[in-house]
Amino acid sequence: MCPAPGDTAASFGGRVEQEFPEVISVKPSTYHEMHTTRSWDFLGLDYNLQPSQPQGLLQKAKYGEDAIIGVIDSGIWPESRSFDDAGYSPVPARWKGVCQDGHEWNATSCNKKIIGARWYSGGVSDEVLKQNYMSPRDLSGHGTHVASTIAGGQVFNVSYRGGGLGAGVARGGAPRSRLAVYNVCWEGAGCDEAAILAAIDDAIDDGVDVLSLSLGGGAGEEILGSLHAVLRGVSVVFSGGNDGPVASTVNNALPWVTTVAASTMDRSFPTLITLGNQEKLVGQSLHYNASVISNDFKVLVHASSCDVQTLASSNVTGKIVLCYAPGEASIKPAPVALSDAIKLTVEAGANGLIFAQNAANSVNDLNVCEGIMPCVLVDFEIAHRIASYSTRTGNPVVKVSPTVTVVGNGVLAPRVATFSSRGPSVAFPAILKPDVAAPGVGILAAIGDSYVLLSGTSMACPHVSAVTALIKSVHRDWSPAMIKSAILTTSSLTDRFGMPIQAEGVPRKLADPFDFGGGHMNPERAVDPGLVYDVDAREYNKFFNCTLGLVDDCETYQLNLNLPSIAVPNLKDNVTVMRTVTNVGPVEATYQAVFEAPAGVIMLVEPSVISFTKGGGNSAAFRVTLTAKQRVQGGYTFGSLTWSDGSTHSVRIPVVVRTVIQDFVADTS
Repeated sequence: MCPAPGDTAASFGGRVEQEFPEVISVKPSTYHEMHTTRSWDFLGLDYNLQPSQPQGLLQKAKYGEDAIIGVIDSGIWPESRSFDDAGYSPVPARWKGVCQDGHEWNATSCNKKIIGARWYSGGVSDEVLKQNYMSPRDLSGHGTHVASTIAGGQVFNVSYRGGGLGAGVARGGAPRSRLAVYNVCWEGAGCDEAAILAAIDDAIDDGVDVLSLSLGGGAGEEILGSLHAVLRGVSVVFSGGNDGPVASTVNNALPWVTTVAASTMDRSFPTLITLGNQEKLVGQSLHYNASVISNDFKVLVHASSCDVQTLASSNVTGKIVLCYAPGEASIKPAPVALSDAIKLTVEAGANGLIFAQNAANSVNDLNVCEGIMPCVLVDFEIAHRIASYSTRTGNPVVKVSPTVTVVGNGVLAPRVATFSSRGPSVAFPAILKPDVAAPGVGILAAIGDSYVLLSGTSMACPHVSAVTALIKSVHRDWSPAMIKSAILTTSSLTDRFGMPIQAEGVPRKLADPFDFGGGHMNPERAVDPGLVYDVDAREYNKFFNCTLGLVDDCETYQLNLNLPSIAVPNLKDNVTVMRTVTNVGPVEATYQAVFEAPAGVIMLVEPSVISFTKGGGNSAAFRVTLTAKQRVQGGYTFGSLTWSDGSTHSVRIPVVVRTVIQDFVADTS
């Protein structure tokens, strides 16, 4: 096990106003008020409301006041301003945890914000431990970034490494909640599963309300011990992994946890590239430090794949290098190619890098260029324009301007990030994963005493963890399954312009349930879902036994587990699936079934109308029958079922079906 790394994401370049696919127009950044680190505003969680405005989720939840969120990760940097405890009430009396001493950590490292901290070194060699803080103190910064995204207090006037990019107010999604930190991840060793299990059990006994785990192994590797927490009423949220856009790569696919995919948000970092012929193009960069390169034209060298031999023969010292080799794009993954290009061009003495890609890297992959040279990402079309200019010009030159921040409607978002791992789950194909998407690209949060942009499902996971805690604060009696259902069934399928959300990749496509589960998280809707799909946590015990091969008829059981999704991976003729919804809205309500059958499948919902009355029961069962129109060995197709009350509530679950002729034989065409 290891932290889900903040790796790839996508932002390409184009002509300033026509061909840059994420930015409709580029103009100087305008702020009418201080923006946050952006993701929480993008999700609609407004911190400050006018007296005339109705309360939102944050206000209803009292900003997460006294919710206790356990973060199982690489520890925390307690001196960060995000964890200042000024103005906090005493630690909740129900807290039973400890503040464990260690290297550069003692009891005073905890406070009324970080109320507990433990560290686990079992299974880690002495050699590795010597290179780390043997304490809850965070060496890598991963755990600090996650914790501040979940629960960081307001910190004014922050930006990426203090350089002005992404400037605004840093805060977590549940800014008044308390943090319990469990350091299980070590630089040079990853995260030992035994340590993770021990941390989960300690967190349960300590009294956490929510557990957030931005870590995982490969697809099919599951942390079954997380069931202990759910059985005790603790919601568990996991990152889904960063191995996308390849299918069947999703991690942490157990039905009792919430598995999070990563999406983009409405912030971009365009960088103006000016050619010697005054043609202006746009890429993406983090080039905020104008001191690393004079603001004038530099000689441009097109070094193709930017391998050692090409760079050595091109004399790139003091020049800006274009790395553009479309014929080799399929040979080496884009993140690896970018990393190699940065390393080799720096070693060759270059003064700047323009890197072309047809798949997605994130601007935060350019962090290593900081203080050395500007590094800019562009797409193949723009790279071709630059290369053509270089070819037909005797003395090609180029100028890279400092990056600016663009926020708001000019940036098309959200989109599922390229790196975000996709379903179906290889271990449990009848359990739809991931569950939901949340912002995970270019998230600005605390690392050490600074604030840094990172991308990954590790950054998406804490967004869902915070919202889970807020909903728990409003609905104290809701089970983990109810909270998960509320988040999934109210998620969005469209962006702010009403367009279907897309999934990045090669090529980009409309997002489907294997990309983002129920959709993109909508916190304000999630607090009032109308209906929820609840599961008695003891029901999961049978699923657990199925994973161990201890019981029979697991297929039927999995299909009928009361999840807010339906996945049938082997439909031969027909199958009937049972579900039950619980009314958490108005006592008297009537819901109509509205469904879209997966292609090639006939779908029937019985009953198609459910009603709740005062004095009657608050739950209703229904059947969904799925019949294959033709017997074919097919691929997956997608549909949905929505219960609508015609006004306030629309409770949607995805339906995923694959038709087969023979068991365990998939479409391999």
